[in-house]
Amino acid sequence: MKKLFAVALIAAFASNAALAGAECKAQPKDKWQKEADFKKKLTAEGYQIKKFKVSGNCYEIYGKNKDGKKVEIYFDPVSGAPVKTDIED
Repeated sequence: MKKLFAVALIAAFASNAALAGAECKAQPKDKWQKEADFKKKLTAEGYQIKKFKVSGNCYEIYGKNKDGKKVEIYFDPVSGAPVKTDIED
């Protein structure tokens, strides 16, 4: 019974780690790119944005890239650099 509990506990922590978001450096909001401008930039690069949100200190999008693959991407809101990217295979 203890062994089964330990396995279930490990599985729960592993699944939570897989769902963890990205860590963006905390920066003053007045230095962040404006959301509307950032969305326009991404659209010009070929992204189709289905959902855009602020996640902690990051901008996060759900949508499709220029190849039509589903993406979830976290961006540094100041530099615009991707911090974490998940692309459908």
